[in-house]
Amino acid sequence: MNFFYRHRVVLGFCCLALAVAVTFGICFFALARTAAESLRLTVVIDAGHGGVDGGVVGTSTRTKESDINLAISRIIAREFEDAGFTVVQTRPTEAGLYGVATQGYKRRDMQKRAEIINRSAPSVVISVHQNFFSQSSRRGAQVFFREDVPASATLARIIQTNLNNMPECVKKTEALAGDYYVLNCSEAPSVIVECGFLSNAEDEALLLTADYREKLAKTIVAASIEFLSAGS
Repeated sequence: MNFFYRHRVVLGFCCLALAVAVTFGICFFALARTAAESLRLTVVIDAGHGGVDGGVVGTSTRTKESDINLAISRIIAREFEDAGFTVVQTRPTEAGLYGVATQGYKRRDMQKRAEIINRSAPSVVISVHQNFFSQSSRRGAQVFFREDVPASATLARIIQTNLNNMPECVKKTEALAGDYYVLNCSEAPSVIVECGFLSNAEDEALLLTADYREKLAKTIVAASIEFLSAGS
């Protein structure tokens, strides 16, 4: 069932339940609260890497990608929660999701992320990463989406457009299709947001500032809400 349609069905059911509550005088306020909570859309925020898997590192400061991913993801989670969403973070701490760092830890880590995403039945999935390229001149944020889910492409393009409109954006890019594990964990619209290139000194410097991380997170959240509001 289309997830936007599913929430409209839930809304209709809750209105009926409230009418029954009024008619029969049963626990109106408890039922009303339950109905309201059931209407909260769920978003999954996936902070890439973690634990022994630090991802790429900044060329200037050697800052680990995993730390920047987590910092931005926490802000995104806070912004969604303030907007009334239910938020699930796959990696809420510096630790990885693999248990013991023995052989096959990366596979276990990704399987755990998939488990969390599927269990959450999200409306959107946003995975936060940082980019790296051999040519240090490459910079800027770029969004990837799952090609066979049209809503993922729509979400990615809305986020990309909003990122391109940030004053700090020196080069506008296009959202791209990508075959990545985290994008294939759910039928919900899923994107990977590569927030910048740690191989570029200017991007790295920006990503290390709290102000820029805040701007990135708020831009991603605003774009996601724009997508959900449109019922794409």
